[in-house]
Amino acid sequence: MRPVRIIVPYAPGGAADLFARLIAQKLSEHLGKQVFIENMGGAGGNIGTGRAARAGADGYTMVVVASPFVSNSFVYDTVPYDPIKDFDPVTLSLTNPVMLSVNPSLPAQTVKDLVALIRANPGEYSYASAATGTRTYFMGESFKQSLNLDLVHVPFNGGGLAVVSVLAGHTPVFFSTPPPVVQHIKEGTLRALAVMSKARSQILPDVPTIAEAGYPDFEGEEWLGILVPAGTPKEIIALLNREIVRIIAATGRARLRAGRRGHSGGIRRANQSRDREVGQGDPGNQTRVRRQSGA
Repeated sequence: MRPVRIIVPYAPGGAADLFARLIAQKLSEHLGKQVFIENMGGAGGNIGTGRAARAGADGYTMVVVASPFVSNSFVYDTVPYDPIKDFDPVTLSLTNPVMLSVNPSLPAQTVKDLVALIRANPGEYSYASAATGTRTYFMGESFKQSLNLDLVHVPFNGGGLAVVSVLAGHTPVFFSTPPPVVQHIKEGTLRALAVMSKARSQILPDVPTIAEAGYPDFEGEEWLGILVPAGTPKEIIALLNREIVRIIAATGRARLRAGRRGHSGGIRRANQSRDREVGQGDPGNQTRVRRQSGA
């Protein structure tokens, strides 16, 4: 029996990978078919997403995408796919707030402490992101540029690799989504300074919002969606949408209550016209940040 493939265009251990694995296990049970994950990291998600664009439109290949799916068009000179023409949406599944955390060896207990530390030591500190072009990257660059901080950006091939560097102290500042960091924060091996959303996280309720930390202009969320190659039959898309939404509603909420997963966002049913808007992006802001960062 032919297996179903979910391409994750990042290395294992990040938000997209954890989300895909949560979906794959239950989807295998619901469909009666093997569903496996294929990590194809590189070039900010371009390699894996480009491979998915060239796959057969038969329902046997899906791809998990996040904000680089849109923003890479403004970050890279060329991308190996057209975000509008090459894919059909299954569902815009989850949103996650961006979090600011640090290695606990850093003498910063608050965001204001961190800003003061960086200003007192220009060029000495660096921050990690899952990749150039991610929402976490744009939030980090916006924070850095708006506050005129000399803070070096170090991109990684996924949040799982980035968190290893942060834990080791090589890149002591981290802009990320919750999944790669929640357990480390609870264990004390990372220190959360702020969640960049309007409300506090249900998973980490003691972490202040960025506005409560004194910086109200830095709110941002990362999203995760599932796509299939353009031309996939509508009845297959409807089936995948129905099953994935059901899995997120059941498994996602249970794990959220248990504190075993960092996802803390909404569940959305596929809407062809609405979900295609993710391909439009925010070219003005992203181009401005890219130009100023030199990406």
